[in-house]
Amino acid sequence: VNRSKHRLYSDLQTPGRYGRVIITSFRKANMLDQHHTDLILKLHSAVTRIQVQRPGFNYTFAHICILNNDKTCIVDDIVHVLEELKAARSSNRTNFAITYPITHLKDGREVYNGHQLGGVTVHSKDRVKSAEAIQLTYYLQAINSLNDMVAEKWESIFCDTVELFQKSNRKVKMYPFTSSSLKEDFQKTSRVSERYLITSLVLVVTLAILCCSMQDCVRSKPWLGLLGLLTVTLATLTAAGIINLTGGKYNSTFLGIPFVMLGHGLYGTFEMLSSWRKTREDQHVKERTAAVFADSMLSFSLTTAMYLVTFGIGASPFTNIEAARIFCCNSCIAIFFNYLYVLSFYGSSLVFTGYIENNYQHSIFCRKVPKPEVLQEKPAWYRFLLTARFSEDTDDSEETNTYESHLLVWFLKRYYCDWITNTYVKPFVVLFYLVYISFALMGYLQVSEGSDLSNIVATATRTIEYTTAQQKYFSNYSPVIGFYIYESIEYWNTSVQEDVLEYTKGFVRISWFESYLNYLRKLNISTGLPKKNFTDMLRNSFLKTPQFAHFSEDIIFSKKFNNEVDVVASRMFLVAKTMETKREELYDLLETLRKLSLTSKVKFIVFNPSFVYMDRYASSVGAPLQNSCISALFLLFFSAFLVADSLINVWLTLTVASVEFGVIGFMTLWKVELDCISVLCLIYGINYTIDNCAPLLSTFVLGKEFTRTKWVKNALEVHGVAILQSYLCYIVGLIPLAAVPSNLTRTLFRCLFLIALVTFFHCFAILPVILTFLPPSKKKRKEKKNPENREEIECVEMVDMDSTRVVDQITTV
Repeated sequence: VNRSKHRLYSDLQTPGRYGRVIITSFRKANMLDQHHTDLILKLHSAVTRIQVQRPGFNYTFAHICILNNDKTCIVDDIVHVLEELKAARSSNRTNFAITYPITHLKDGREVYNGHQLGGVTVHSKDRVKSAEAIQLTYYLQAINSLNDMVAEKWESIFCDTVELFQKSNRKVKMYPFTSSSLKEDFQKTSRVSERYLITSLVLVVTLAILCCSMQDCVRSKPWLGLLGLLTVTLATLTAAGIINLTGGKYNSTFLGIPFVMLGHGLYGTFEMLSSWRKTREDQHVKERTAAVFADSMLSFSLTTAMYLVTFGIGASPFTNIEAARIFCCNSCIAIFFNYLYVLSFYGSSLVFTGYIENNYQHSIFCRKVPKPEVLQEKPAWYRFLLTARFSEDTDDSEETNTYESHLLVWFLKRYYCDWITNTYVKPFVVLFYLVYISFALMGYLQVSEGSDLSNIVATATRTIEYTTAQQKYFSNYSPVIGFYIYESIEYWNTSVQEDVLEYTKGFVRISWFESYLNYLRKLNISTGLPKKNFTDMLRNSFLKTPQFAHFSEDIIFSKKFNNEVDVVASRMFLVAKTMETKREELYDLLETLRKLSLTSKVKFIVFNPSFVYMDRYASSVGAPLQNSCISALFLLFFSAFLVADSLINVWLTLTVASVEFGVIGFMTLWKVELDCISVLCLIYGINYTIDNCAPLLSTFVLGKEFTRTKWVKNALEVHGVAILQSYLCYIVGLIPLAAVPSNLTRTLFRCLFLIALVTFFHCFAILPVILTFLPPSKKKRKEKKNPENREEIECVEMVDMDSTRVVDQITTV
């Protein structure tokens, strides 16, 4: 016995195939007046005449609709209400009244219209005065592959029919929606992002080349900037190929993977290039390469291991969100291959450009650069393109500062390091940090979880328009909640009745219907009550409670061998009035009902399609945060055995906490809720912060002698250029995302932008200032030799068999 479709707006078994449309007016007109009633019935007639052409047969709604017991199509009862209203107007009857949310048809049937009439204004006794919106639903069969194919095509034609009807009736607004709309609109995010991602790629390539270039045509490394980006791209494509070959599924959250790789991969390559600048030019290429790998690959290996652990836990069975698990799995593969490509592909590229530099060849055209005296005879543009400094023409003091002509190196060393450590600047930085913490705290106290479908699809889509209209006009009543008892029990026995009623009390208690408890306690159900009487009593007890909008039930019977009837399964549908805190109340209801289902003696299932999205967002916040805490504890334990000083761990933990706290706070102030995308970004933010801050802190903490200020400057000079280069490329790559017409990418942009900005603020302002007056302390040199007693040692020059000049420089002491 399936009577739920007659009474309730319900898709409680499976989503199935359906077409749905909300009709409203631009001027908030009454949709129950004669003009709009005729218009809606005309639309209904057009929808039922839709034909799906297949070879040899044309399918209409009558062929694929869900059938009633009398073999007629199940149609929303609001259509029958409108037909009776039209008939009453035709016969000049004035006694026809529509009540809300329950009304009666002329055949005596009781009809629930809470989800079919929206924006309702009522007179006394719930009589409807006007309604601003009407919703119609058409349920389709999908019992086999052919039927499902026809139903899918019917849904597409349904949307086209509604849009065509809209064009011919400009005074009303229609919002069509089908079972396929959410899936199509979710995947649309990828399509609308394509040209913006191409723009982002072009900007990143351009800036990566510029960041690695300098006026000196020999020491400039534009190809290394391009090859660094190519390394990241190859790793990302390799991961995508492996996922595809292994049968993995694609989803729009993959849009964040290139930016995860961009932040980690580019910084690693820029750090290697920065280490190359610190090596002596008079060394052999092999020695310079060895020094680069020794200097930069240890920290890069540790941060890569950190990424693998964090995303590895996210890709494990601990994560119960498939989209997040696939995202983390793909990120792990991409990061692993990026590490291999940096070791092999980018390392080889660095060696190749090292030989080009060693032979004084042009960094772009790879041709030999003429001597200065030869260049003097060339045109000005030629001299500009082939400007280079030759070691033979400079003394030893200038030889070590060859790379200082690089714009970023020159800016940090000559200006920024002295300015940020100035005594008069420090108080303003501390004050600015206090302001930062204050705003972050203000936002942190307003954090909310996101459970809106509009957060995961492109903006200009049917899903957004439909859900907005539905929330506006049809939010007075909660979604239909189904209670499924899936075992054969003897409802007429007293003990079973007590179990069911005890469960009902539990539901009532946690779903805000406390006034119903007293009524239930007064129920006197005697032993031997017939099955039908028990169901009727339970149903009537619900309907006598004003907080319930409607109640419906279905019972499945089976016959035994002796013609006795047994109840195989049953279900009850409830609709409750909705309060302002609808989402929080439904989430609490879901969690408590699950606990009841585990402890109840009666086996039951509680379900509503909206619970799927509540699950998604509840677990998207809880599970990733739980995984990130596990990752953080593991990494702290793991790094305690690897770092040379425990203070590095302390400062790193404090920095990560400060960055994450600020990002969450400002993210909330920027109207970003905690959902799957934002939480994944926060997990990535931990890694991004450690990526950029760990080298600075390690250099400072491990430095001996001199002053704190001296080591702060040294740390900025050594690692600041790589951080600044990767930050500029990262921000330029993110900017086009802000223009993508999708809430998913907009959330991605805002979160990643805040992570990059706050981390940059800590690297170049907070840490350089705070470390100048907080531990660890530095021991100043105890002895200073008198300049008059300095011993001069002559430099020794050695020439190897390959005629490569190798000078062992020994400075004066």
